[in-house]
Amino acid sequence: MMSLLGLLFFLISMALSLLLFVLWIWMLIDCVKYEPSTGNDKIIWVLVIVLLNGIGALLYYFIRRPERIKQMGQ
Repeated sequence: MMSLLGLLFFLISMALSLLLFVLWIWMLIDCVKYEPSTGNDKIIWVLVIVLLNGIGALLYYFIRRPERIKQMGQ
């Protein structure tokens, strides 16, 4: 029973890690591709995403991305 529970925990944690990695790549590409090059916003957000990994990608997704879409339509 204990090894089954350990295997289940391992599989769930691997799936969550993979999803977070995909989100990180998606947000990094989104930032580089669609963030305007005027000012330092693009550089700052790329650094936030790269240095804070999953948390940085989540911050970009929930804070900056909706604002950019509202302003620029992308």
